[in-house]
Amino acid sequence: MSKQVFYLLWVLLLLDTGLQAQSARKFVVFPAVQTIKLKTGVSLQFVEQGDPQGTPVVLLHGITDSWHSYELVLPYLPASVHAFALTQRGHGDSEKPLKGYDPKEFAADVAAFLEARKLKAAVIVGHSMGSVIAQRFVLDYPEKSLGTVLVGSFASFTNNEAVQGFAQVLDTLNDPISEQFAAEFQQSTIANPVPPSFLQTVIKESLKVPARVWKSIGADLFKADYVSRLGGYTKPALIIWGDKDVFSPKADQELLNNTFKRSQLLIYKGTGHAVHWEDPVRFADDLVSFVKQINPSK
Repeated sequence: MSKQVFYLLWVLLLLDTGLQAQSARKFVVFPAVQTIKLKTGVSLQFVEQGDPQGTPVVLLHGITDSWHSYELVLPYLPASVHAFALTQRGHGDSEKPLKGYDPKEFAADVAAFLEARKLKAAVIVGHSMGSVIAQRFVLDYPEKSLGTVLVGSFASFTNNEAVQGFAQVLDTLNDPISEQFAAEFQQSTIANPVPPSFLQTVIKESLKVPARVWKSIGADLFKADYVSRLGGYTKPALIIWGDKDVFSPKADQELLNNTFKRSQLLIYKGTGHAVHWEDPVRFADDLVSFVKQINPSK
């Protein structure tokens, strides 16, 4: 055996050993991007992974993100979680209609997605904007939800100075969105470094969102206030928040936790608004634990 061949085999052995040492939950092949046409009239992109017999979990991203928002989390989810990470209307490479950016329309898309995939119900996970859509979804379609996970969520935007300031900035946006603006926005959501390649990905995804969509979402989303109705939701709820979050205050998390009939609040110390970017392993573990509480057989 030549030295070159021996060296190659040795390297491959090391790589294989290293992979085995990593969490067995990691998927070797990343899921392919798919496109689906919904009865609400829009085509959305999404990725899917996990056992079709597993518990359905729908992952909803924040403003100007896409399914890539859960890219760091997906490898840590077991097959028992049948995960669907959506790129919502107006975002990424999904369809961008001229109107329809109220949480009600976003929630209707999620319901239509479940129907198209022949899923009776799912755990609905939402980050930031996605958490508001998740709130609206469980109110409009309680029978289609097994439970909900709200990440960096909001109880109201009325007295939120950070969000109101952001809304004023959105009013000034024009196409093309500057890369510097997109980068500064995405970086403001984290308190700790994330992989540089991932940060570049989410910045590029933000640049795919036209100014009119940024503005439309801001105009409709920041009016949402569902707390007075969430007390009637009877399924389990999990609220996850980073204590370095500069957008969603702790008081909102406590209010939501006290409003839901069956809820738990988890606080990630030292993390920012996008906790699932900064600590994807813990986030995945907490999500899986929540799913198992809902469906112990999975």
